[in-house]
Amino acid sequence: MAETEAALRTLAHNVRTARTRAGLSLDELGRRAQVSKGALVGLEKAQGNPNFATLVRLADTLGVPVSALVEGPGEERVRVVAAEDVAPLWSGEHGGEARLMLTTPGAAPVEVWRWRLEPGEEYPSHPHQAGVMETVSVTRGRMVLVVDGTEHPVAAGQTAAFRGDVPHTYRGSGTGTCHLVMTVQLPPGTGTGAGTGTGAGTD
Repeated sequence: MAETEAALRTLAHNVRTARTRAGLSLDELGRRAQVSKGALVGLEKAQGNPNFATLVRLADTLGVPVSALVEGPGEERVRVVAAEDVAPLWSGEHGGEARLMLTTPGAAPVEVWRWRLEPGEEYPSHPHQAGVMETVSVTRGRMVLVVDGTEHPVAAGQTAAFRGDVPHTYRGSGTGTCHLVMTVQLPPGTGTGAGTGTGAGTD
């Protein structure tokens, strides 16, 4: 419980800071991110439990990585992250999940994600801001990547790259669990915004 409360306080601080730096009112942020003002007020008071899609919309609107909203400061020269130490940001109805491992620093941050998709399980993502590039590398199993309505089968040992500024969906296929590593390269100039260091679409 204490960990959950601490995470909500971190999220509240980071969203409020990023919103202030962006010069957006609660009303304007809510309109652009398609999140109700009431939900934003609660979020900035460390109340409620926003879902993954809401966090991604807020990050896209504020021009920051998802990690800038959910993580505390981190200035390590070398950062080693274990998957079991990272809470899933998305959980599928059949047991799949997505974990944001870290985000690289620099002018054009890169988010590194680990995904697990069960057969038939899918996550549809809204279009991200212009300039976002994604790669999907399947390490085990099979998936179908749907980009702007076109399906692309991706099997173990294969990597797909695509622009993330169009609707896209990740779907598990075949008979076994699909494991994949995803990177999301953000446009140059996308900073952490909330002063949180590294650590962010995805989706």
